[in-house]
Amino acid sequence: MLESLTSTAQFTLNSHARADRLQGLRQRFKTAHPDLSLSGITINDMVLFAVSRLLPLYPFMNAHKINDKVLTYKQIHLGMAVDTPRGLMVPVIRNADRLSLAQISIEAKRLAAACQQGTISPDELTGSTFTVTNLGALGIESFTPVINIPEVAILGVCGIELKPIVRDSAETGPASAFRADEVRFVPHIGLSLTINHQVVDGAPAARFLKALCEAIAHIDLYLAR
Repeated sequence: MLESLTSTAQFTLNSHARADRLQGLRQRFKTAHPDLSLSGITINDMVLFAVSRLLPLYPFMNAHKINDKVLTYKQIHLGMAVDTPRGLMVPVIRNADRLSLAQISIEAKRLAAACQQGTISPDELTGSTFTVTNLGALGIESFTPVINIPEVAILGVCGIELKPIVRDSAETGPASAFRADEVRFVPHIGLSLTINHQVVDGAPAARFLKALCEAIAHIDLYLAR
């Protein structure tokens, strides 16, 4: 971590994505028929799925910086931060873009269990091209995830909070004129994206984060693709 912070120019962007569809799908999965193997799918699994589908469209985010060279990858090997009694471990979900949501969920649980039990192999802890770390279960609103070098970016997943939105922004006036019945509270999930500014500029990173927010907000449509 110290090497990461001292050898890169790290810059964090924070945003939020609507999470009502995430939560709705989670509830449906929990009550799905056991034969479908969907009941164990978590919010984090769905975020991993969204990331795996979006990264091929933003290859500059799925890259390594090694010395003065930047290598971009077609394969999406997602690192997944896991808290264990022996400290932080980052097992890798390989070729995540080729896996279904159910397959990502199964692999994530297998790797996390292997980390906790101390049976994870060295090969399963190397080769990630982009990492996701989740502190949402601990109530964290936003944070500054540290890049897992030589990767050039890392996504932090935060907690879900209610945020106010206008019911129909096309028909309302200035913010000061909003009536109470024009505003409703919708769950949003926080996202913190840290980039290596030596490789990725702020505007392209912001476009990636905005697209990811849209993908998460409409996760049901991504599952149908």
